[in-house]
Amino acid sequence: MALRLGVHTGQQDIEMDELRKLWQFVDTNGFDFVSIWDHFYEAPPIDGMSPEFEAVACMAAVAAETENVRIGCHVFCMGYRNPALLANSLMTIDHLSHGRVEAGIGAGWHVAEHEAYGFRFPPVKERMDRLEEGMQVLRLLTTQERSDFDGEYYQLKDALLFPRPVQERMPIVVGGRGERRTLRMAARHADGWNVPYINVEEFERLNGVLDKWCEVEDRDPDSIDRSINLHMQMGANEPDADRIAEERGAALERGGRMPATGALRGAPQQAIETLKTYEQSGAARISIAIRPPIQWEALQAFVEEVMPAVK
Repeated sequence: MALRLGVHTGQQDIEMDELRKLWQFVDTNGFDFVSIWDHFYEAPPIDGMSPEFEAVACMAAVAAETENVRIGCHVFCMGYRNPALLANSLMTIDHLSHGRVEAGIGAGWHVAEHEAYGFRFPPVKERMDRLEEGMQVLRLLTTQERSDFDGEYYQLKDALLFPRPVQERMPIVVGGRGERRTLRMAARHADGWNVPYINVEEFERLNGVLDKWCEVEDRDPDSIDRSINLHMQMGANEPDADRIAEERGAALERGGRMPATGALRGAPQQAIETLKTYEQSGAARISIAIRPPIQWEALQAFVEEVMPAVK
């Protein structure tokens, strides 16, 4: 299969009209997928003062603004929404989009927004247990007429999700890089696995870990769709790439952060080589993560020069 390409749009520090313009651009220029994220405060944390749009509402807006791309979230935090409520939200968006939704979910990590909004931030074991139960609840509600579930954290009693989603099986994608729980959950319950911003060697290694969990869980490893997000720091040409690298580096320094190892850098030919390397290491889909200010010339160069070479 050809490599699929998506755009991950963290809805932070940007006007809604600019986001809508970006979603429409993605939809009409050959991308396969567009995603948003699930945060109330900026990520990574700085001072809590960055403007941030809510995820479910944004995902519905993407559905209304687009006609072609599949739509997801990398990833909904299980601690913020009861999974039965989330199933209803996703079903509604599936109808808005005529069956283009993917359910991306994770355990959550952003301590500052948990504390600010009064969400408990339990130990990692409980967060992972909630995630695994939540995955099962989502699967039951989106595939069965009526569902029962008696977990430690979530319960269903003759539960009905009506109307049914447009899709017979809405894909569930688990996000994260935890080798003992997350990757095993992917092998046990998920249709896909997503990981953000790691280098190709680590991505290849984690793919091998997932393959081993598939063997333990008696799962065909080829049945799990594997995807990665990479920061979009490519330029339209070499001088443009140098400028973007300098600006992004300065922004990271102001935020007290280190550069991500998983990024597209340089001019288009370097980006092509990077994407092909990740594809050879097991990526079925790669999403470029756009952060404002949007570099429109670089994005146009990606569409015109990079996409034809890798799709």
